[in-house]
Amino acid sequence: MKLLNKGGLKYVIIAILVILLGTTGVILYHGHKSGAGDVKAVKHHCPMHPAYIADKPGDCPICGMKLVPMENKEEGKKKTIYRSTMIPSEISDKPGKDSMGMDMVAEEVTVDAELSTVPGLEKITITGEQEQLIGVKTEKVTKRNLTADIRASGRVAHDEDLYNALSEYKQTLGTYSDMKNSKISGENLKQTEEMLQAIRFKLAHMGVPSELADRMVKENKFSNLLYTNKSGGTVWIYAQVYDYEFGLIKEGQVIEASTTAVPGKKFKGTVISVGSYLDTETRTLRVRGEVENPGGLLKPDMYVDTLVHVLLGQKLAIPVTAVMDTGTRKVVFVKTGAGMYEPREISAGAEGNNYYEILSGVSEGEEVVTSANFLIDSESRLKAMTK
Repeated sequence: MKLLNKGGLKYVIIAILVILLGTTGVILYHGHKSGAGDVKAVKHHCPMHPAYIADKPGDCPICGMKLVPMENKEEGKKKTIYRSTMIPSEISDKPGKDSMGMDMVAEEVTVDAELSTVPGLEKITITGEQEQLIGVKTEKVTKRNLTADIRASGRVAHDEDLYNALSEYKQTLGTYSDMKNSKISGENLKQTEEMLQAIRFKLAHMGVPSELADRMVKENKFSNLLYTNKSGGTVWIYAQVYDYEFGLIKEGQVIEASTTAVPGKKFKGTVISVGSYLDTETRTLRVRGEVENPGGLLKPDMYVDTLVHVLLGQKLAIPVTAVMDTGTRKVVFVKTGAGMYEPREISAGAEGNNYYEILSGVSEGEEVVTSANFLIDSESRLKAMTK
């Protein structure tokens, strides 16, 4: 009995040890698994296409570059996109076929929650190494003195209609003055006044306002509309300025003309009037300039190239190379931190000295991308498509 009791006790002890060891193993095993799960797997992305992220090393399907490890960050939301197997850069947020007619394959990507203010573009972050690799350059938004050169085709005036209208105006003015001096009143004076108003309206429609018409008649300076003085004098130049530029041109600005008929010669003068009516076919407005004509080198109806040098003054400006113009909007990328770039839609004014005047969208002192912005734009679009 005693032996039996000792043997039974022995088996009980062995059984308890087995159970304890098994339980410890299970705890250790699950603890190991739990600990391993707490360590986030290292993600890899492409230096040239940071929006492409993979779970393991390999090559970028877009450009073929080796993927590099990226810092572990709090994981964003997941989204399924569809990528072309033939053209990896061609992606869509819906299943379907690519441009070559092949079925696109599903791919899960991680996206950030931060949104951009420009539809179709997203904020991106790249490393200093990536910035050097693609040649990113920036420039601060500052105020600077801008000038613009407005160029337009033109011709030397030979305008019989305007000459006749000014001659009629001069004659009617004389008649009206004589009638007033003779103290003639009544219906005849009223008719003469109405005639003057009608001629003034006609001249204004031809681009000659009343003030200019009065000055020309007083100084008798409209004969050069028909004839060129061989010994010199001045001629009128008619320049056809496009509608998006004529707002910059004012009376009194310097204008110069040149022609292939007289190589190397510039004929300088002054803008004397800016037309009031737009040519609906060419979308241009007539600008008149009076230029010196030494030796009578400029002949009636001769074609010329004109240039008006416009001083725009001090304006908040950015380089033209910083602006991506889609035709419907102008976008720049602003550097908001180390390797951080944000798309902004801007409103631009006049262009001068290879700079755009800034009306809204960026502030003085901010930095805009002036080089490699097309590569940054492509990454921003790619990131937006994966949202």
